[in-house]
Amino acid sequence: MKTIVISPYSKPLRSGDGENPKNYPWWDDVVRLLRDHGFYIIQIGVHGEREIDFHEKRFNLPFKDLKETIKNCDCWISVDNMTQHLATYINKKGIVIFSKSDQRIFGYDENINLLKDRKYLRKYQFAMWEDETFQEEAFVKPEEIIKAVLELTKGN
Repeated sequence: MKTIVISPYSKPLRSGDGENPKNYPWWDDVVRLLRDHGFYIIQIGVHGEREIDFHEKRFNLPFKDLKETIKNCDCWISVDNMTQHLATYINKKGIVIFSKSDQRIFGYDENINLLKDRKYLRKYQFAMWEDETFQEEAFVKPEEIIKAVLELTKGN
């Protein structure tokens, strides 16, 4: 059984108000589809994050264990958060879901970077996230993520 590691969230907004505009809205659908394909799914993150119906949750991991978890999976998926930077550092390709941040600035070409449409990109890419609103329609559909996972894991 192939293992998928998912880092579903970006840190909460400093204001504490509303959803971080980087947080993908349809994780339940993605997980259901991944399960249908026979993947074992691990959620990584921090205590207090919404827990999704994954096979396993690994929260507040020491850096060394987080690195090993990503290194040993068949594929990882994250929103635009630190996971993609760590995975690139350890040379592990994965999938990053973007909404309003520009993958040409914040992403890595080695990964599969999923952006629905550049029209959703925020005007000031280095502005505070509290200045942005969450837009569900800015994200790719779950089926596009599954297609990317299948492409990335076909040789494993």
